[in-house]
Order: sequence, then C-alpha cells, then structure tokens
Amino acid sequence: MRGLHRRERSPNRGALSLVDVHTFIVENLQLKPAPGLPEIQLYTAHPGSGLSRLRSSDEEDPPPYWAYNWAGGTLLARHILEHQDIVRNRRILDLGAGSGIVGIAARKCGASRVIAAEIDTNALAAIALNAEANGVTVEVTSADILAGDPPDVDIILAGDVFYSAQLARRVLQFLTASRKAGIEVLIGDPGRRSLPHAALELIAEYAVPDFGDTSTGQAAIGGVFTLPRPADR
Repeated sequence: MRGLHRRERSPNRGALSLVDVHTFIVENLQLKPAPGLPEIQLYTAHPGSGLSRLRSSDEEDPPPYWAYNWAGGTLLARHILEHQDIVRNRRILDLGAGSGIVGIAARKCGASRVIAAEIDTNALAAIALNAEANGVTVEVTSADILAGDPPDVDIILAGDVFYSAQLARRVLQFLTASRKAGIEVLIGDPGRRSLPHAALELIAEYAVPDFGDTSTGQAAIGGVFTLPRPADR
C-alpha cells in the first residue's frame, strides 16, 4: 500500500502522461492472480518490467510500491472476501491504496462505493487498470487525505500504512478522528515496527505472503485489526 507520505517537490518534468502510464503498465507488467488471492487479478512487476522508466530525475519520486504485493493489503482483502457483509452496500475509503487490491476486494463483495486514496499518480493509473481487469469500478483521489476532515464514508480500510514512525503518528491521528466521527476502521498489517498495537484490537490472523517472499513461497502470519472508538477503550 504505502502511498500516503506526500513530499513537496518540483514539477516532474520527466514523468509520462497518465495515458502513457496506462500503456506502460499494460505492456510491461504482468496481469496475474495476486499471491494468496486467486480471486483478484493485478498488474504486477517482474524483473523485466523496467519500472525505472516511470521515474523522472527527481529523487523525491516515490518508489513504485503499487507494482508489488504487500502483506497488509492482502490481509485486508482476504478478510473482506471471507466476511463480505463487512462491506456490502457500504461506502469505503481505501487508505494508501497502492495497487487498489483492498478497494477491489470491497467492490467485488458488494460495497456501494469505493474511494482509493493514493498520492502516487502512477498508482492511480494502476488502480484504474486493476479495477477494470476485475470488472469493478473504483474512484481515485490523490488528495492528502490525512490533512483533511474525516471522509464521508462508512468504513476506512487501511493496509500497510504504519511503515514509518512519522507517518504512523499522522495515520493514527486521522483514523482516531474518523473513529470519533463514527466511521469504522479496519487495518491490515503483518507487524511493521511502527504499528500502534496498544491502540488496536486484533480480530483475525492469516498467513499471507509479503513483498520479497513470493519467490520462495513463504508466508507469515499477519493481523487484521480494528480501531475501537475512544469511549469504548
């Protein structure tokens, strides 16, 4: 997931247009089932993808996290596919959407609306293509969601968003405010160092592959957590 930490930087002069990014993804990535989730097809990087061609000379360009499968998103998608009533007929925010895997799972399970929040513009193209490949529609936004008010949704789904201490503080503050506003929160995480265990309640565990593990077939146990309302703790 991971596309949350916005940086101020100069215009990306070397970047491809959104149309060109669509073409690049289709021609250079492989559309195949996500590891551990045969129900969902994703455009995925491989050694010959040449992803560096999507980056400009700007060193602040975000890495292409969206082109790989991260455990947090897989955990949430697996949980949603096995418990479809969680999202059916409900409005969803997929926070730090990356490839869009969580939002796609939610739409396949009957969510009435999914907004994928992702600041990497290349990821926005990937989300659209991945949604199309799975026969669903997902709205996208590149806004800095964490800087705004709680969104007009029923549930926030957040996979692998606690990958740094600085970002974890912002994410937890945003999710806590959203929870106070009555929005449900589900988090998928394989146990990253900055995961705020004390603030969360574990509701499910699954063995899923993480980025870097798929070639060996290894899978680690990760968790799906809920964030209780402050008055409930």
